Amino acid sequence: MLGWVILSVVVGALAYVRLAPSDPAAWHRGTGKAELGEVRRKGSFVWREAVEGDGMARLAQIDRAIMATPRTTRLAGSVPEGQITYVTRSRVVGFPDYTTVGVYGDGSGYLEIFGRLRFGRSDLGVNAKRIRGWLAAL
Repeated sequence: MLGWVILSVVVGALAYVRLAPSDPAAWHRGTGKAELGEVRRKGSFVWREAVEGDGMARLAQIDRAIMATPRTTRLAGSVPEGQITYVTRSRVVGFPDYTTVGVYGDGSGYLEIFGRLRFGRSDLGVNAKRIRGWLAAL
């Protein structure tokens, strides 16, 4: 009997991770900071670079690279809006990672790619690896 209870709890938790709704109001945002370079924390990774020329063209390039990533969907935003949030799910369990890409600032603007996990405490470097892969593909 105890085995069935444990199995039910595990299956329920996995179903919640896979099926929990993603609220764009909670996830469709940048960090609000403008320091260039990269910042790595447990569960998140931020890349910022100065934008020279057409920032929207750079955003469109990154959008194409991200949308070519397996198990990735657009949650909110668009290139003309200047900010897009994506959900990328892990292969087996379907853990969601959220990535917001945006062009911010006036004149001396910057591009920010902000990847973070939803469940757990550490992403084991997955967001940093994914973001660096997108940048290398460009």
